[in-house]
Amino acid sequence: MNGLLWIAQALLAGIFLFTGASKLFAYRRLMETLESRSRGHQVGISRGQAAAIALLEIAGAAGVTWPIGPWPPDILHRLSAAGLALLMVAAGIYHLRRKESAAPDVALFLLAIFVIVGRWPR
Repeated sequence: MNGLLWIAQALLAGIFLFTGASKLFAYRRLMETLESRSRGHQVGISRGQAAAIALLEIAGAAGVTWPIGPWPPDILHRLSAAGLALLMVAAGIYHLRRKESAAPDVALFLLAIFVIVGRWPR
């Protein structure tokens, strides 16, 4: 089970590092791509908001994979996964309001919940 949890944590970290970095370093290209997918509708996220979301994603990705911490074992993993899960709830609401698919948000939410439950002390 521990190996499966580390795989889930690595998946979460990889996905959120990639999306966070794309929001930070390729904002203009990302917004052009998203607007073309949404048939010319405005994305509605400013550069500052995208940077804040990106920093949260990168911090969550780092926390999910950080091997040690100043707290009791696995609490940093659980807190980081909980933060990413809450971020996915907000992203899902955003996408549903825009009448877009929230399936990726739900999948990442469930993966984060799997990490939280799997790392819970027994």
